[in-house]
Amino acid sequence: MPDTINAVSDPVQPDNTPSESPVPEWGTESREDRISRLHGDARALPLAPGVYLMKNKNGVVIYVGKASKLRDRVGSYFIPSTDLGPRKNKLLDEVHTFETFVTDTPWEALLAENRLIKDIKPRFNAAQRDDKTYPYLVVTMSEDYPRVFISRNPTGVQSDGTKDPRFNGANVLGPFTSPGALREAIDALQSVFKFRTCSLDIIEGDPKNKTFRPCLLAAIGKCTAPCNESIAKEPYRDDINRFVRFLKTKRTTMIRELTSEMEDASTNLQFERAATLRDQIRAIKRIDHRATTGDRWQPEAEIGYIEPEKGPKALARALGVKSRLRCLEGFDIAHLQGGETVASKVCFVDGKPFKQEYRRYRIKSFENLEGGRRNDDFASMREVISRRYRDAGAGHELYPDLILIDGGKGQLSAAMDAFAQLDIKPPLVISIAKKEELLYTTASPDPIRLGRNNPGLRLCQQIRDEAHRFAQHYHHILRRKATLGE
Repeated sequence: MPDTINAVSDPVQPDNTPSESPVPEWGTESREDRISRLHGDARALPLAPGVYLMKNKNGVVIYVGKASKLRDRVGSYFIPSTDLGPRKNKLLDEVHTFETFVTDTPWEALLAENRLIKDIKPRFNAAQRDDKTYPYLVVTMSEDYPRVFISRNPTGVQSDGTKDPRFNGANVLGPFTSPGALREAIDALQSVFKFRTCSLDIIEGDPKNKTFRPCLLAAIGKCTAPCNESIAKEPYRDDINRFVRFLKTKRTTMIRELTSEMEDASTNLQFERAATLRDQIRAIKRIDHRATTGDRWQPEAEIGYIEPEKGPKALARALGVKSRLRCLEGFDIAHLQGGETVASKVCFVDGKPFKQEYRRYRIKSFENLEGGRRNDDFASMREVISRRYRDAGAGHELYPDLILIDGGKGQLSAAMDAFAQLDIKPPLVISIAKKEELLYTTASPDPIRLGRNNPGLRLCQQIRDEAHRFAQHYHHILRRKATLGE
């Protein structure tokens, strides 16, 4: 996801509420007149997929929904004869205006709805304001006999900070918008590609394989039973590679074959078989209703934190620090062409996120800059550093063991300018430059270059990425408040 563009902003284009006349003030029209006005506005919406945001008299978003056809879905709320149920009837008592955003496809509307609900947390979406994420399909590639399974944790990072070895080199596809369709499609595709979905650790050449009894999937022709070496490693991997290629390319050939088989079954009056094939075709078509991890619809699930023990030790060695680096804090700045500039501070303890100490800052120190500029990243960094460590500089609070700034030498210098105004200086401040991933310190003008797999560098990257995600999240909230009038 680009630095200054929200994942929702790329595929979602705003479509202003059609009504050009001024909206009457709350209380100046009857409930019937208000519903009639909203229904008229809804009828002017396009027949396109998208999301809609219901707003109360103060302009606060109180409900977010999705639609395959905005005109029909939004209009259905304001038909007097429609009974929306107890919860949505109460919603109608408060809706004063609405806003819509058009998307390219219905499944993008589903992802956009999920993202907006998580960010805005509207009151009438209480049932969906959890941390549940859409699922991903994982195809392990580091095992002798790869397996296929569904997971809501695409990084494979477990609660203790270690990474599930199955995710090393794995193909992770998604997120998928329909968990049920994904499971149904995988079940249908297993009949063709005969991959395993079990949790067995199968090692080629293990003597136990010869006497192992396969499960029922082998008996019904849905698995080639690598558990007892009924298939060799190479042909099994060929099947897996074909399956992955199938998922990443068009599925027209298989759908055409299944459609022909369905028509034959219907002609032969095998209606139950025809219905099963019909459902399989629908499920396979719906696996295209997915994004990629690069789209960053679910960054809270797609950022992993690994090597919590090795990272701090390796970083201390790289920096020549003999003491243990336990508490680390990272900073980042976010804005869109200078608008709604914010900063974030994240905290890692012993190599893992410590979210109780996360902080967000709205930058206020500059406006109307020379040359028409609307932002100053260096001034923003000086402000947030000063605000965060004012008490530490006065001796009323402890500094962390290390402070990480997102940026190169310029950002590091801006941070040090702020520290220079404080009576007590921090123990260690470094910065990380994005492109070449170089570490800059105050001890030397030359950067430190670490190997890409160095645990110390990876820890710095994780802190930087988390600070970026947290800053962007706050920035998007402020942008929506400004755009939607919250």
